[in-house]
Amino acid sequence: MLTTFRRIAAAAVTLAALGGFAGPVAAQTPPGVLVVAQIAEPKSLDPHAVTAVNDFRILMNVYDGLVRYKSGTLAVEPALATGWTISDDGKVYTFSLRDGVTFHDGTPLDAAAVKFNFDRMLDENNPYHDTGPFPLSFFFSAVDTVAAPDPRTVVFNLKEPYAPFLSNLAYPTGLIVSPAAVKKHGKDFGRHPVGTGPFRFVEWESNAKVVVEANPDYWDGAPDLQAVVFRPITDANTRVAEMLSGGIDMMVEVPPDNLATFDQDPGFTVSEQAGPHLWFLILNAKEGPMADKRVRQAVNYAIDKKALVDNVLQGTAEVAAGPTPPAFAWAYDQTLQPYPYDPDKAKSLLKAAGAEGADLTFYVTEGGSGMLDPVAMGSAIQADLAAVGLDVKIETYEWNTFLGKVNPGLEGKADMAEMAWMTNDPDTLPYLALRTDAFPDKGGFNSGYYSNPKVDELLEQARRETDQDKRAALYRQMQEIVHDDAPWAFIANWKQNAVTSARVQGFELQPSFFLLLHGVEKG
Repeated sequence: MLTTFRRIAAAAVTLAALGGFAGPVAAQTPPGVLVVAQIAEPKSLDPHAVTAVNDFRILMNVYDGLVRYKSGTLAVEPALATGWTISDDGKVYTFSLRDGVTFHDGTPLDAAAVKFNFDRMLDENNPYHDTGPFPLSFFFSAVDTVAAPDPRTVVFNLKEPYAPFLSNLAYPTGLIVSPAAVKKHGKDFGRHPVGTGPFRFVEWESNAKVVVEANPDYWDGAPDLQAVVFRPITDANTRVAEMLSGGIDMMVEVPPDNLATFDQDPGFTVSEQAGPHLWFLILNAKEGPMADKRVRQAVNYAIDKKALVDNVLQGTAEVAAGPTPPAFAWAYDQTLQPYPYDPDKAKSLLKAAGAEGADLTFYVTEGGSGMLDPVAMGSAIQADLAAVGLDVKIETYEWNTFLGKVNPGLEGKADMAEMAWMTNDPDTLPYLALRTDAFPDKGGFNSGYYSNPKVDELLEQARRETDQDKRAALYRQMQEIVHDDAPWAFIANWKQNAVTSARVQGFELQPSFFLLLHGVEKG
């Protein structure tokens, strides 16, 4: 028999489903139950097994890490750990755990549980390593061993100093899962998530909803909401229609065309927040026309990025200059200029490379985390490239299908693909997607197979450098080289947005791009 809560959540989804046909009053969702429109079905609810912000937006409400980002910033503060110390050589991090915290299944959060999480990801001989794969585990590749000298103390011994370590612990890959639940469910843990967070998992109905309910025993205080229903609605126009009809209470990544509609209606609240985002095209540097740097540069010159930002994205983004988002002000190269729109220069480079009239296959997604308006963007880019003589064939895929094609690499499949990253540290994107050792067959996301030994060297030096000024100088050198090598077409840095019903209070967008719903209320 359904509990009262489950009946309320079920009613919320039923009413939401009527949103396209009923008026706002008929479709209004119940008090205390927040219905959130997701841009896609989650891939998994195991934080160690996923890479998409779409999934992270659920996970950050079900799990905690040892540390977290302080609200409104990317600065790190205590969470499951009350504090930590760092050895003088930067290689030993010792964390003190919070007393009395339990997982949603009632098992204790202790040092052994934390050690289990990292051993599961990092030790190939661990009996639960086969519950992966863990695509972002090399966030913690610097970890040599994890020790639990007593129930309240966890010690990370690093192979070498690693500047992004605390920031990476605050990222979803560092969230702590219940060892008992992993042992019980094995490879199916991602369908049966158990954490320590403000909300606990109730159900996941594929392609319909993920439901979580308030954790009354949450160590940081019980949430005000009774429950949250995350609904995957892949079509942006449908999300907008549901929002306008009252079938959902919140949507993220509002299409630029619709922002003004919501902003001018007192029944809604529009939120915007700058953050470290990059929208770009992965270019296949291993084979085909894009293996020639001149062709990659030509693509950058051929695309009218200002027109994309002004017309397709309606001013909700800025033209990108390189691989590092300007939100990382301390590491960003302010002298780097975007490739100007110069079709004649593009044609000259294509002629010099012998690539005039080349046929290109272009992967485009229907929508996904940080992808903005990908179909319209793809069509506009196709037209710009056609104007310089390139024959571009678009193949369009649903988000998770798209990732399944792009993440394993473009070799033998495509010449270019759309992509967007929202990151937590200037190390993250280039380290995971531009290093030689980040080729897909090595577990990384360098799907275009770009390789430059100097870039590899600078990235390795930067993550070992604990002096921020020296670290920033290394990142700026990297940006200059990557800008010239053009392994990507650098398109836009986006200002994220969300719209909520006026019934929703206490919601704030975060520069991390996560949804933090612990302090949200709904009348």
